Amino acid sequence: MRSAYLYAAARTPFGRLDGALAEVRPDDLATVALRGVLDKTPDLDPAAIGDVVWGCANQAGEDNRNVGRMAVLLAGLPVSVPATTVNRLCGSSLDAAMIGSRTIEAGDADVVVVGGAESMTRAPWVLPKPSRAFPAGNITAVSTTLGWRLVNENMPPEWTVSLGEANELLAERFGISRERQDEFAARSHNLADAAWAAGFYDDLVVPVPGVDLPRDEGIRPGSSARKLAGLKPSFRPAEAGGTITAGNASPLNDGASAVLLGSEAAADRIGRAPLARVAGRGVSAVEPPMFGYAPVEAAGQALARAGITWADIAAVELNEAFAVQSVACVDAWLAHGLADPGIVNAKGGAIAIGHPLGASGGRILATLAARLQESGDRYGVAAICIGVGQALAVVLENVS
Repeated sequence: MRSAYLYAAARTPFGRLDGALAEVRPDDLATVALRGVLDKTPDLDPAAIGDVVWGCANQAGEDNRNVGRMAVLLAGLPVSVPATTVNRLCGSSLDAAMIGSRTIEAGDADVVVVGGAESMTRAPWVLPKPSRAFPAGNITAVSTTLGWRLVNENMPPEWTVSLGEANELLAERFGISRERQDEFAARSHNLADAAWAAGFYDDLVVPVPGVDLPRDEGIRPGSSARKLAGLKPSFRPAEAGGTITAGNASPLNDGASAVLLGSEAAADRIGRAPLARVAGRGVSAVEPPMFGYAPVEAAGQALARAGITWADIAAVELNEAFAVQSVACVDAWLAHGLADPGIVNAKGGAIAIGHPLGASGGRILATLAARLQESGDRYGVAAICIGVGQALAVVLENVS
C-alpha cells in the first residue's frame, strides 16, 4: 500500500464568540481556508482534486447540506470536484484527514483536500418538530452551539452531563488541582503569543477578506496562574470543589482549516515536495463523561501502527478542550515513555488559540507538520478528544 503525504495547510485566524468573525458565514470561512491552501500550490490544477473531505460538528444552520461541497462551489473549483462532510464532533477535521489519507493509500485518489469549519457564534437555536400542528404546550428552543441537545430519554443520565461537569469528574478521578490547570492554561496563552510574535504562524494563517483580524483573537499575553486563580468556577461552585473556569478551558470560537494531502507520485502535479507522511492513525472510545482522557489510547494506537514508541516523538499537538483533560493525558503519556512534557503544544494550544469544533483537527495537524519542519525532528503526534467519549490521533513523519 502506498503512503499519503501532507503537502500544504492553511487556516483562518480563530475568532472569539461574537467576535471579529461573527458576521462571516461558516461556508464562507470554509471557502477562505480551501482557497488559502490551494493558493499555496498554484501549479495544481483544481480539476485534479479527487475528493474534498470536510469536517463540521454543527450542521444545523448555514453549514447545512454538505458544507464541504458548498465550499468547493463557493471557492470556484470545477463542479467536477466532489466533496463530503463528516461529523465526529471536535475531531471532525482530523477525521477528515484520516479518511483522506486512507483514500490516497487505497489508490482511490492522488490528491485530496481535507479540512473543517465551524461558526459557534452563528450556530442557530432549534425547535423540536411537533407531531401535530399547533400543540397546546410550550416548546423550548435549544442552542446548537455546543454539547448535548434533544437528548434521547433512553440515554443514561450519567452519560449526558455537561462537558464541564464531565471534566470536573475527570479532575476528581486523577486528583488534578485547580493550580495545575491554571498553570497549564497560562502556559498556553504565553506560548501562543510568543509563537505569533516569532512569526511561526505567519505561513499557516490566511486573512479573512473584509475582516481586521491579524491573529487568533483569544490569546491573552501575560497570562499567569495567579491572574487565572481569580476566576470563578463555571460548572461547580468553589465550595463544592469546582476547578474549571473560563480561563482554563477552551473558549467558543469561529474559524476554518484546510490541509492538502497527496500521494508521493502527486508531487509533480502539486508542484512542490511533501512535508510529512501520515505514518499512523488511532481511534479510541471510552464512557462518555471520560472523553477527555480518550486521547491516551488513541495516541498509543497511532504510535503502534507507525511502528514507533513515545521515545521517538519530538512534538505533540494535543487539542486543549480543557486544561484538566490535557494534564491528565500528558501525565499518562509520561508514564508510557513521553520524555519531555515541554514538547506538548510548544506553540500554544486551544485554550489560547481557540477551538472552533470542526476546524481544530486540521489546525493541530498543520501545526504539527510546521513544528517538525522547524526543528528537523522526525516524528510527531496530533491528538484530539471528542465529546460522547471518543478520540483520534495521527502520527506524522517529517520528510522535508
